[in-house]
Amino acid sequence: MHSSHLLLEEPIRMASILEPSRASYFPAMTKIVGTLGPRSRSVEVISDCLKAGMSVARFDFSWGDAEYHRETLDNLKASIKSTKKLCAVMLDTVGPELQVVNKSEKAITLKLDEKVTLTPDQGQEATSEVLPINFAGLAKAVKAGDTIFIGQYLFTGSETTSVWLEVDQVKGEDVVCDIKNAATLAGSLFTMHASQIRIDLPTLSDKDKEVISSWGAQNKIDFLSLSYTRHAKDVREAREYLSKLGDISQTQIFAKIENVEGLNHFDEILEEADGIILSRGNLGIDLPPEKVFLFQKSAIYKCNMAGKPAVVTRVVDSMTDNLRPTRAEATDVANAVLDGCDAILLGAETLRGLYPVETISTVGKICAEAEKVFNQDQYFKRTVKFVGEPMTHLESIASSAVRAALKVKASVIICFTSSGRAARLIAKYRPTMPILSVVIPRLKTNQLRWSFSGAFEARQSLVVRGLFPLLADPRHPAESKNASNESVLKVALDHGKASGVIKPHDRVVVCQKVGDASVVKIIELED
Repeated sequence: MHSSHLLLEEPIRMASILEPSRASYFPAMTKIVGTLGPRSRSVEVISDCLKAGMSVARFDFSWGDAEYHRETLDNLKASIKSTKKLCAVMLDTVGPELQVVNKSEKAITLKLDEKVTLTPDQGQEATSEVLPINFAGLAKAVKAGDTIFIGQYLFTGSETTSVWLEVDQVKGEDVVCDIKNAATLAGSLFTMHASQIRIDLPTLSDKDKEVISSWGAQNKIDFLSLSYTRHAKDVREAREYLSKLGDISQTQIFAKIENVEGLNHFDEILEEADGIILSRGNLGIDLPPEKVFLFQKSAIYKCNMAGKPAVVTRVVDSMTDNLRPTRAEATDVANAVLDGCDAILLGAETLRGLYPVETISTVGKICAEAEKVFNQDQYFKRTVKFVGEPMTHLESIASSAVRAALKVKASVIICFTSSGRAARLIAKYRPTMPILSVVIPRLKTNQLRWSFSGAFEARQSLVVRGLFPLLADPRHPAESKNASNESVLKVALDHGKASGVIKPHDRVVVCQKVGDASVVKIIELED
């Protein structure tokens, strides 16, 4: 597998670009998060999404009730069982999201250079003259000249399904705006984004807490996507809330950076969060267009060096209605992979898009091609330099395992782990080969009942680039008394052979604990 990697700096035959890519058990090292919704909630479609490469299913609670999402989750569980593909669950909070309420669901036509009033009076019917909103404090937050965008999920201000407004004047609690582009708003709910304006609402709303404590706790969610994270204390407060809910105290929190306020506090947020979601939709409006790429590269670099997953959103918007992405979108996906992102998050493309399965498949193929030209050598040296000396014990073992795997051209790295931490550290150094993370369950008790850990740790690996978890038999210890924990190693090797990533005469690097020591060993397979 390692030999198929090349660098763009090397001369390549242009004709080789046209050669079809070889099929692989792992579609790509970069993971894909798919948002499940009206177009992607049946067992059949979810099964196809899993086969196409989706490893995390996102449930967006800004629309749909708990019962609707429960039915979708039941279908996901049935799909996982039938396809034997592991998939994690991510709950996306609403947070301080501003919304326009259209109870009649009639299409609203807004004309260029006319005026429209935004009012907190939700008793009024939405029309081309008046749009009721869910926030009474907008009039206090904005001033003449401020920019507001409104649209159904997708909005850029340049399309016919979203509108760009400029505040003309404030009248009491109402905000009168000039319409800057003609648009037709269809549906019952539209997202509203006030550019570079602080909205005085809690990051974790009462509604969010209710959903997390009921639906989230009941279904033991793996990830919480914390929308509109603006400060490190937002993450701390969310974690404190999760800690009170028992079963989901292990749930990882991914901070969603959606505005300039979050960007300004990025470093402190990264320190507190388990991962970062770069929400380029809203943030792309807050930032000048020429600065968006710079934020992406800087944020991903910081996540990489911290060893925390970076997830990029809004990459193939056009595939919501089209079977192929634009040239710019295809290049954008590849550049996100070359920047070092761990996962691509698909929103409207799979939620209500016409081609959810094809979108996942296409994005996966682009990621796989980009990974072939990822400059791993440069990345490895940069990461080692950043970490500095003396390295921690685990960091030293992880980087040594990757260095050994690269030197001997290993086909795979196998890591035995209980918490998943060692495997994630190996993935931090971005080896060109897959990492099989063999998660060994541990028996634990809360003094009322016994249970095994491991399922959370395995599923939470599904958002990390290059990491592919395997839940082992709890009778096999992660730590061994000697250097040959043969039974569990055989299970891992058999899995690798069955999936086609390990072949006869391949070399495999194994990372495990032996007594109090951590060991990296190289195995050469026979026929």
